[in-house]
Amino acid sequence: MNVHATPQLTPAETALIEAFGERLGALPGDSEVMARRDSAIEAIKAGLPTRRVETWHYTDLRRLLSKVPEFDATSSAKALDPLLEGSGVVTLVNGAVSGTPVLGNGVSFAPLAERLADGSFAASLETYGRDDAIGAINAAFVADGIALDIAEGTELEKAVELQNLQAGGQSHVRMVVNVGSGSRAVIVERQSGEGAGLASSVSQLQVGDGAEVTWLIVQEQPETAQHLAQFKAVIGKDAKLTLFVMNAGGKLVRQEVLVRVAGEGSDFQLRGVNLLAGDSHTDVTMVLDHAVPHTGSVEVVRNVVTGKAHGVFQGRINVHQYAQKTDARMACNTLLLSDDGEFSTKPELEIFADDVACGHGATVTEIHGDHLFYLMSRGVTEKTARGLLVKAFVAEVIEELEDEQIVEALEARLDAWFATHG
Repeated sequence: MNVHATPQLTPAETALIEAFGERLGALPGDSEVMARRDSAIEAIKAGLPTRRVETWHYTDLRRLLSKVPEFDATSSAKALDPLLEGSGVVTLVNGAVSGTPVLGNGVSFAPLAERLADGSFAASLETYGRDDAIGAINAAFVADGIALDIAEGTELEKAVELQNLQAGGQSHVRMVVNVGSGSRAVIVERQSGEGAGLASSVSQLQVGDGAEVTWLIVQEQPETAQHLAQFKAVIGKDAKLTLFVMNAGGKLVRQEVLVRVAGEGSDFQLRGVNLLAGDSHTDVTMVLDHAVPHTGSVEVVRNVVTGKAHGVFQGRINVHQYAQKTDARMACNTLLLSDDGEFSTKPELEIFADDVACGHGATVTEIHGDHLFYLMSRGVTEKTARGLLVKAFVAEVIEELEDEQIVEALEARLDAWFATHG
């Protein structure tokens, strides 16, 4: 007879399970929603992912998620100044909508708590697989969030900024955006907060046929925070999605990007900047599905690592059998500024079509001595010269966004990080 021992729960797993029992009566949802929540907590009871799980090989969540704080309904946080001047702002504080936003014509807003309460959001709480720890944690605890609908043919004159502010304890939110056919929009997702907390955030985007969306994720959590996030998108026919991700904070960060290119003639662009310092651990994991013919994508990620930080980029492009004429390219470039810093890169291509143009590459390097000498020989101090070279390495990716207002705003965030960690 074989006896299989049940793995002992970690303090973090125990805390999540106990918190679910305590909060169950306060969580919105009909019987279908509650069934999804029960399934999610059962997945957590089975254990958080370890290095044995391929998609979590470089981020042992069971070990790294060392502590789960209690919920704190009394704490609060002040809304941030908009990243882009004039943006319409929607604010969430500790997982709950704060205030009533004014977002302009063609945009409708509703608190997600309403869709959870009436059960219409139940299907969206389904996890993508047994390794979807972020989806499970979020589905179990999410009580509110943002639901935005942008009408067909709408061209937004100003950006919409979604601020998710964690003021301590735990926060779990969903941000759901549907962009109608032929629309144009810029969406800014801000992830910030104060203190040592645990935040889970899931963003879901539907890009209609012929629409064009630029989505910026700026994550600047405190150095003690634990931040688990997903961005999920489906791109329609002849549509374009440009996603920019900047990670510049957090103790433990996992940002997943899950995109399905579902309409012919569609295009996906990812640009990422990871600024890692101290003893932080930041993981960006992307899965991109090219599901139909005549689609394209380009992903470029730049990383700067200082101190004892550890970074990860896992990028997998799946080209399905019927996705002929796919043009997909991916590159990850890392600059190590410390002997104690680490960065793990794992680019993957899985191709089942035979008429495609696909490629990937990765580099890891330090500042080139000749470049440093060139600047210093012209009277620039070593510290200033190193700063100029590092900033140029990162700013190249930011400038590809072309929009002057967006570029200036992101470079300001870059300068703020260098002022502290340069």
